[in-house]
Amino acid sequence: MTNSQQSDEMPVTEATGIEQPEAAAEPSATEQPTAPAPEQPAAPVPGAANAARPRPTPAAMAPRSNGPAAPAVVAAPPIHSTPLAEAEKFARVEEDGHVFLLVDGEEFPVGQYPDAPREEALGYFVRKYDDVAGQVTLLEQRVHAKAPTTDMRKTAAHLAEQVSERKMVGDVRALEARLEALVSLVTELESAEKAEQDAARAREREAREAIVAEAEEIAGRDPSTVQWKASSNRMNELFEQWKAAQKSGLRLGRGTEDALWKRFRSARTIFDRHRRAYFSQLDNDNAEAKQAKEALIRRAEELSASTDWGHTAAEYRQLMDEWKGSKRASRKDDDALWTRFRAAQDVFFAARKAANEAIDEEYGSNLVVKEALIAEARQLLPVKDATAARKALQSIRDRWEETGKVPRADMGRVEARLREVEDAVQAAEQEHWQRTNPETKARTNSALSQLESTIASLEEDLAAAEKNGDARRISEAREALEARRQWLDMLQKSAQDFS
Repeated sequence: MTNSQQSDEMPVTEATGIEQPEAAAEPSATEQPTAPAPEQPAAPVPGAANAARPRPTPAAMAPRSNGPAAPAVVAAPPIHSTPLAEAEKFARVEEDGHVFLLVDGEEFPVGQYPDAPREEALGYFVRKYDDVAGQVTLLEQRVHAKAPTTDMRKTAAHLAEQVSERKMVGDVRALEARLEALVSLVTELESAEKAEQDAARAREREAREAIVAEAEEIAGRDPSTVQWKASSNRMNELFEQWKAAQKSGLRLGRGTEDALWKRFRSARTIFDRHRRAYFSQLDNDNAEAKQAKEALIRRAEELSASTDWGHTAAEYRQLMDEWKGSKRASRKDDDALWTRFRAAQDVFFAARKAANEAIDEEYGSNLVVKEALIAEARQLLPVKDATAARKALQSIRDRWEETGKVPRADMGRVEARLREVEDAVQAAEQEHWQRTNPETKARTNSALSQLESTIASLEEDLAAAEKNGDARRISEAREALEARRQWLDMLQKSAQDFS
């Protein structure tokens, strides 16, 4: 058996007790090492005198502290191995296997590794240092990778406690400095995580607030303007969003969530109450509308057999106005009611149409006579002698009335064509009256006299201004004189029309 193989089985005593080590596991960069269950210490074993007995491992002989044992940490494999030549700077090893840690000139008893060369005794406690250093490196990697900080601070404190016990050999001051820096970095990382959690919680609260606010907005609408189907669907969608947020969203705190839920539940309750009240009132309104329209239908059905075409048609127009002004029943009822109302009207108007068609057939011969009278009347155009035209038109109008009615479809057309001739004759008579009216003629002659007097006065002013060489007065007099002469010309032409 080699020396290294023997060293793993040889007893090692340390300053304060004995412990049984566990095999080191290799946790991932994101896992928190777990502590093995503490074991009962092994009984003390003599050194060389008991070489024939099964030897406990060196770790079994490790010392225990007087206080409660700190939870052990399953360490990752060492990232590197400290060379013994470098480790000797931090330790002193006696011939009997006692090892002492040197820190700033002060010695700390680490433990004993008996019956083994000095190198093996030193190497055993260096490996313990490397194990802790490896766990520090693993924690540094987690911090720099911004892994979740769960138990990071606890792990750093546990490692710091192990280093402070001085039961290893190596540059413990460097490890302490690294752990101190780690604590600072973990604090910063925790602050960043907290800020992100606060921001995420704020976003979650904002999303919940938005759900509640929209539900309250829908519940606060005027029930008479609400689109109930779309609004009900939206309320259901908001409720599903709320349940999803409650199931998978961040927790906002019981007080906050209870307050938001009470608002949301109140909005849904108000909405449901408004919806029930609206549809209850709608049912009442539909019943009233149905009764009102059934009354209109009864009146329409009573009039459907009437042969008083003009009066009954007016009655139907009144019924139609009342129908349009009445409230709507449900769509199904309203369509059926309208069908009945329209059927009653159709009976009357179909009968009137048949009667009119019979009358139109009877009045067809009258249309031929009135077409001939229109042709005779149009021969008076253009009107040259208003008096003669009026006399001839009166004869045509007398025969027109004697002829009787024409078909309804032609009535407006033939009346309009005769009215054109009547309007032309009336216009000719009016023009003749204006030309022969004595009062108008007298007013025209008076205006002529006054205008001629004004022109004479302006001519004298112009002559005086020209004599004085006053350019301004000359210009004004000429402009005024020109305007009056134009007026005179117009009046003279009008006077000729009266002659």
